[in-house]
Amino acid sequence: PYDPFEGILLTDTFQMYEQDRDMIANLLPDNSERRTKQKALDIRVIIGNPPYSVGQKKEHDNAKNLKYQNLDMRIRDTYAAHSEAVLQQNLYDSYIRGFRWASDRIGNAGVMAFVSGSAWIERSFADGMRKCLAEEFSDLYVFHLRGDIRKNMLSKGAAREGQNVFSSGSMTGISIAVLVKNPKALKHGQIHFHDIGPDLTTTQKLNIIRDFASVDGISKSGGWSMITPDDNNDWLDQVDRSFDQFIIAGEKKSDEKRLFENYSLGVVTNRDSWCIQSSRSRLGANIQRLISNYTSELERKKEQGYSGEVDRYVKNDPKDYSWTRALKTDFSREKPLSFSDGQIVPLHYRPFTKQWQYFGRRLNEMVYQMPRIFPTATAENLIIQASGIGARSGFSVLMSNVLTSLDTIEKGQCFPLYLYEETRPNDGLFAASSDQAGGLTRRDAITDEGLAHFQAAYPGEEISKEDLFYYIYGLLHSPDYRERFKNNLAKQLPRIPAVKTFADFAAFRDAGRALGDLHVNFEAVAPYMVTFKEGDHRLIPEAEANPNKFYRVKKMKFGGRGKEKDRTTVIYNGNITMQNIPLEAYDYVVNGKPALEWVMERQVVKTDKASGIVND
Repeated sequence: PYDPFEGILLTDTFQMYEQDRDMIANLLPDNSERRTKQKALDIRVIIGNPPYSVGQKKEHDNAKNLKYQNLDMRIRDTYAAHSEAVLQQNLYDSYIRGFRWASDRIGNAGVMAFVSGSAWIERSFADGMRKCLAEEFSDLYVFHLRGDIRKNMLSKGAAREGQNVFSSGSMTGISIAVLVKNPKALKHGQIHFHDIGPDLTTTQKLNIIRDFASVDGISKSGGWSMITPDDNNDWLDQVDRSFDQFIIAGEKKSDEKRLFENYSLGVVTNRDSWCIQSSRSRLGANIQRLISNYTSELERKKEQGYSGEVDRYVKNDPKDYSWTRALKTDFSREKPLSFSDGQIVPLHYRPFTKQWQYFGRRLNEMVYQMPRIFPTATAENLIIQASGIGARSGFSVLMSNVLTSLDTIEKGQCFPLYLYEETRPNDGLFAASSDQAGGLTRRDAITDEGLAHFQAAYPGEEISKEDLFYYIYGLLHSPDYRERFKNNLAKQLPRIPAVKTFADFAAFRDAGRALGDLHVNFEAVAPYMVTFKEGDHRLIPEAEANPNKFYRVKKMKFGGRGKEKDRTTVIYNGNITMQNIPLEAYDYVVNGKPALEWVMERQVVKTDKASGIVND
């Protein structure tokens, strides 16, 4: 006769430990009884393939991740408490919740084995997690399968992650972890690590896993290497400790001497298709339409007297609306929107790609410190945007004189030449006049102590804060510096050494100034004279008669056929082909891609699928 397996449950594994009675107890009493029985069991082995998910991807999804108060508190008290990372959102990824839950569930003895994302092995956000795992488990067996497709894409293959072991089923790197708690073990925190190797296909990886078959299979092949974590709780890509002797570019957590008084991430709109455009007039029209639709929805809410949950009320058609968490909060508070809540400003959107942006706190999800760096469209400033901690495209820097996005340089931190603040009136005898009171005061962003640090290194030499700004930019492009401190720059903000002689300092300063001029004014520099296949296109009558049609670009592409690309040739469109492009042009890589390829990728007519908005 049919004999049911009573170990299986219909439940949310994490939720069943948040409350004693489940929500479907009355509907499925047998399930509820088994649930209670299982919670009382002494479980020593947990295996799984927990889902990999950090938060809701888009506000339109209306599918926010559940909160697990007790489990998340355990993460805060352990993994987060021991972390030095500023951004800890990724510690609440479902698979990391799985690690925390299972570690607690097996008690002081047992085994947990997960096939999961591999970011926890190497990314900076998981430093506290790695520390806790090494303390809680006697032996940790980690088989790193690589396969981070985004890292491959961002690094143009330099990361050598190979294909994903789940083929198109996953974009993230994968690992197999078998973690053992043995209270009788003589040593704890023994980390056994095996890297599957670079550039392997899905089939090759699956064959290797099949041939190893088990932890013991890797042991017999001598495949395990032992890892000793460093002071930062890093297992892989450990840093050069001499880096810590240099002065840090920026610091917000401590009183450590620093070069820049303030710095900021680039702006996050969470509605780029609405807030960013090549055409200033179209951008204005898009924002006006969005505000009009929001206002109509707000009036409908007031007329109907609705006071319930916003997600259940608002219309979610992405062709008319662009909801974000902050905008829904404003809607629930019945705050009106006005075009004057922001302003249209120039934007450096991606490397060597200028756009217009509607810039303001109401319709940009996060503006960070940018209002102090570029408070108005005409505010003069320069910024050095450097790759953020954990950037997978490798370290890059780029100078700009306008507002930048978060991912102009991946997760980029922007270090400014100047800071702006509102001029405050003085009520005393020498009070500021009324026309000054509402204005802005500009001052240097480089600190006095930062300047003094370098003046002391070169006594008798004159060094200004602007000199130091350009020196930093030159040094951050140094191949020697980037190679020696590659791992540091992936996990920390830049630190800036003083080179041996003032002559060297001056060389880096002058190089930084020259590079900065090229990078800031890239649209105005003298062009390299490639050959145009059709001859001088300025003389073609059609170009003069209908320039919009003649120069219209749908997608630039390289010459050649199939996979054999001819990078000396770029087909601009059906009318224009550029030839004799020097291959050396591709040596300049910024944010994981040659500069020329950024231009080819971005200078196109693009239609946003969700909103239908065309950026031409």
